[in-house]
Amino acid sequence: MIQLLHAFDVHDLGGGPRDVAAKVLASDHAQRRSVEWKDSHARRKANRLIHDSIALVERGYLKLLRGL
Repeated sequence: MIQLLHAFDVHDLGGGPRDVAAKVLASDHAQRRSVEWKDSHARRKANRLIHDSIALVERGYLKLLRGL
């Protein structure tokens, strides 16, 4: 949950998946060349965190509160 909220904050301030990977996941993959970054698991996880965090902030928290 903390990672999701932190990812949303980074994204909301204009950060992209590389920023989320570096700041939230503490991944060194964010510093790699584009070709290596494109196939990185950190990139996929950062994109997933951004997507899930946006959904959580945009009313997804209601499901959490209801226990679903």
